[in-house]
Amino acid sequence: MDNIYIVILAFIAIYVFGQFFQDRTPIPETSGNVFKIAKAEELDALLSSTTHVVVDFYADWCPPCRAIAPIFSKLADAHTTKNQLAFAKVNVDHVKNVSARYGVSAMPTFVIFQKGAPTGVAVKGLEGRQSVTVTSDGLVNRIRGADRVALEAVVATLAAQIEGPSDAGASKEKQ
Repeated sequence: MDNIYIVILAFIAIYVFGQFFQDRTPIPETSGNVFKIAKAEELDALLSSTTHVVVDFYADWCPPCRAIAPIFSKLADAHTTKNQLAFAKVNVDHVKNVSARYGVSAMPTFVIFQKGAPTGVAVKGLEGRQSVTVTSDGLVNRIRGADRVALEAVVATLAAQIEGPSDAGASKEKQ
């Protein structure tokens, strides 16, 4: 009798787990300021023309990717600055060579590029977060998972670097 309960429980678990990952429709992009990367050359062009780029590596079937997508779009709308700060999304199932190039194995993963390389940025207060990967120099170069606090802190730091103390109050040229 115990075996029947285990089998029934296993079927229920499989059904529930399957429903959780059922939605594979493309994640809608609500911002015109987020570049949707379809091939490696597009990302290379963006990285060579923009000083700071935050790239969201995501998958359509990933619930945390769906949860953080609107936040990423809002950050792009608020902080995109032509040739200075850009936001891009790479679907790991469609552009596999790009995700492999940067060693992305979990979704979402946000990689921070400066001057074309995934070098990272100095951000105070994120040192102990499990989702944050820090270089040997103490720079945050990636965020694994839908960590809103870490993502907002990184973007705020990049935006502050662009604006700088002498540019406070100056208007930004949007892309």
